[in-house]
Parts: sequence; structure tokens; C-alpha cells
Amino acid sequence: MTESTLPMRRLMLDLLQEGRLDLPLPGGGETPQRFEALSQFAREDLSAARLAEAHTDAIAILAEAEHPAPEGLLGVWTSEGSSSRVRAVQTRRGWRLDGVKQYCAGLGIVDHALVTARGPAGHLLFLVPLDRAGVAVDLSTWRATALARTLTGTVRLSNVILSPWHVVGPAGFYLERPGFWHGAAGVAACWAGGAAGIAQKFLAAERDDVHVLAHAGAVEAECWAFGAVLSTAAREIDQDPRDVFGCARLRALTVRHLAERACREIIDRTGRALGPGPLVFDAAHPQRVADLSLYIRQHHAERDLELLGRLAVSLDGAAPAFDPGSERVREMTSWQANGSS
Repeated sequence: MTESTLPMRRLMLDLLQEGRLDLPLPGGGETPQRFEALSQFAREDLSAARLAEAHTDAIAILAEAEHPAPEGLLGVWTSEGSSSRVRAVQTRRGWRLDGVKQYCAGLGIVDHALVTARGPAGHLLFLVPLDRAGVAVDLSTWRATALARTLTGTVRLSNVILSPWHVVGPAGFYLERPGFWHGAAGVAACWAGGAAGIAQKFLAAERDDVHVLAHAGAVEAECWAFGAVLSTAAREIDQDPRDVFGCARLRALTVRHLAERACREIIDRTGRALGPGPLVFDAAHPQRVADLSLYIRQHHAERDLELLGRLAVSLDGAAPAFDPGSERVREMTSWQANGSS
């Protein structure tokens, strides 16, 4: 641990010890409160929100797998690509991990990370203690000032030996579980909170210019709209936590698109209304804009929209929205409440 990691680690440990990271699990009946808490983190500090979302997502993943959670701060390192790939080989002692993971947030901050790796039967998820021999971190790969306080970088795993206990769920569990898409919607709550933080300062300023007021009206409408979207999505998740209706992926992609669009709209309107002043003379505002602009790139733009379109078209005229008032849904939620499986 270096001096650069200490301030953020102290902040995150304080949040952990104060119980602010003890959020309701998605689909447990209090998902609106979960999303509101994630949004509030982002209103206050986008870097802290990025780490808080990962920690709380890791807790939810472990709960879904019925795997005990270790003490300390957790991360989720699951990027996959030609330069971000880990191989898992079974040995007499358990498993050996070798490879590289990019976009690993919380280096020197988190104590354990959930890491995806390619095993003989498909993708596996491992709970990796970061003090284990063979774990090497590299912060030099992150050149951006945006979200720099998250201490994101590249991790190389070399002959990292783990016991069978460190495997979380069966092969394919990470991507195939319903909670994957519930968590994807939760990230959008952070994006929305970051945009609300930008809007809050904008709307609090007293302005007489009619053009600024017009932008202020549009920003207020965007904030209300994505607040309503998140609230609706959270209630739907609670009414179908196991994704019996198969709407989780469509819902998450829709929410992420709408939140990303609202963020871009608020960033754009704030700049057009207030001019260069806040970006030049206010240290916090340009950092928040840069952080949010990078954060929303977790939305995969047209790739996600193409998938969203394919899902919508595949419904073949059926209503794409989950209707919590339908008779079938009332029967289903009653059945779930009675503990049937």
C-alpha cells in the first residue's frame, strides 16, 4: 500500500464501518432503497461510488451463490478481452490462476476481488485474496485523470493457487444468474446520481438569463425522468427477482441507455448554459464532469442498443414492459412469497 492509496482506503473503510455499504440485496424487496443509496454515493463522490457499487455488487453476487463473504472491502474484476484474460487450471490442491485483468478498480484499496477466469468447463468466478503470492498490480496503465482516485489499473496473476472454497458458483454462474442484470441496472443508479450532482449545483444558482433558465428546466425534467425510471426498474426487480418473466436483460439495457442519455444531456446543457467558467475556475466541477463522462462509457453505446433492439424485436409484438399489475404477476409474486421453488 502506498501513500496515494491511503486516503481512498480510509474513506471506504469508514463507509464500511459506519454501515453505509450494508445495502439491501437486489430483488429482496428494498431495491428502490438500494438504488437510492448508490445514487447518493455518486452525488457526493463519483470515485467513492464506483468502489461502493463494486463492493456491494460483490456482496450480492456472493449471497446469490450462497458463498460466505470475507471481511474487508471487495472488488469485482470481470473484464474480458484479448488483453484481459485469466486461465484457471485445476490442480491437486485446487486451482491455479494465470493471466491478466484490466480495468481493476481499487488497487491497494480492496482486500479481495471476484475474478472471472476460463476453466475447462467454461467461465468460473473466483474470490481472490489480494495478499496471495503471485498477484501483481500495475497502476501505470491508467493514464486518465478521470476516476483516478479509484486507483484502477492492470493486475497480473502468476501461479496464484486457490482452494476449491475460492470458487464462487458453478461454471457460467457469473453471467447466467438473474442478479447479473439487476447489478447492471444498479450501475445506472450511480451514473444518474453523478448527473444529479452536476445538476444540483447548476439548479441552485440564481440566474435571470432566459436561455439558462430554459436549460435549467430541461435538466430538472431529465432528473425527474431518470429518477422515475430507476424507481420503476427497482420495483420490477423486487416483483420478479428470479427473472421468471425473462425481462431482466431488456430492463437493464433500457435503464442503462436512458441513464447514459440523461447524463450526456445534463453535461451538455450545463456546459452550454454556464459557459467555460465552472470548467476553469471550479476544481470540483470539471473533475465531476470528467469522472462521469468516463464512467458512463461502461455503457457499450450502439452495441448495447443493437442488443436492446434485438431483444425488443424478438418479443414479436408482445408488450416489452414488465406489468406489475397483471394478474399473472400477482400470482407469481404470491407464489414466491410463500417460498415455493
